[in-house]
Amino acid sequence: MSRKKKQQQEQTAEQMLIDPKYDRLGQDALMKRRMVNAYILLVIVFIALLVFIGLYLDEKRRVQETYRSQYKINLKHVSEDIEAYLDGEADKEMRYWRLTSDMSSVNSFAFLIEDFEDQQKTINEVYSCLIKYPEQMPERLEDLNTAIEDIYSDLDKGYEEADAVVASVDKLGH
Repeated sequence: MSRKKKQQQEQTAEQMLIDPKYDRLGQDALMKRRMVNAYILLVIVFIALLVFIGLYLDEKRRVQETYRSQYKINLKHVSEDIEAYLDGEADKEMRYWRLTSDMSSVNSFAFLIEDFEDQQKTINEVYSCLIKYPEQMPERLEDLNTAIEDIYSDLDKGYEEADAVVASVDKLGH
């Protein structure tokens, strides 16, 4: 290339840096492209966030349904264990501890269920009475079985009946 052309090219490059109308592929265009890319990325990330929030809420609902179904299943086991204890003549101690074990499962699932505070308290008190007062609870098992069956049938009076059983226990004596 000739010297004149080189000087013209250098001059054109210098003018492009100084004069913004020559800056077609310079800083302005580069910044505009980056901002457009940033906005597109922002929209994609926002949509992905909404999708993940939706998936989280759906999974949380499914897990709560599982907890509730396991709670119901264990309530049924407790009711069956109470009936087996009341009908059985031999090995009452083993039947009572099996009943206590199943009530422990009910208690655990009650604490995993959301918006279940009052019912959790009642279930926990029943479980505590079964553990702390094994001498007094066998005579209250028929009433407790009625309460457990009412709870299983989604009747609110079941929790009131269970509270009555707990209240009938002499917590100062053994």
